[in-house]
Amino acid sequence: ARGVQLSAARGAHRRHQPDFHDRYGNLVLLGGAAMFTSVWAYVLTQLGIEWGLSPVGRITPREWRE
Repeated sequence: ARGVQLSAARGAHRRHQPDFHDRYGNLVLLGGAAMFTSVWAYVLTQLGIEWGLSPVGRITPREWRE
C-alpha cells in the first residue's frame, strides 16, 4: 500500500504536457482584446452617432402668440 501511495504522489507532481491553453492562451486573450478595441474604435468614430443628449441648440422656439 505504501508503494502505491508513493507512486501516486510522484505522478501528481509530474509536469504535464503543455496543452492549447498553455501554448496559446495569452495570444488568444491579446487577440480578442485587440479585436474588441478596434471594433469599438470604429463604432465610436466612424458611424456618425450623435452622442449629445442635450436639446439646447437643436430645438427652435415657436413664435409667441399674444
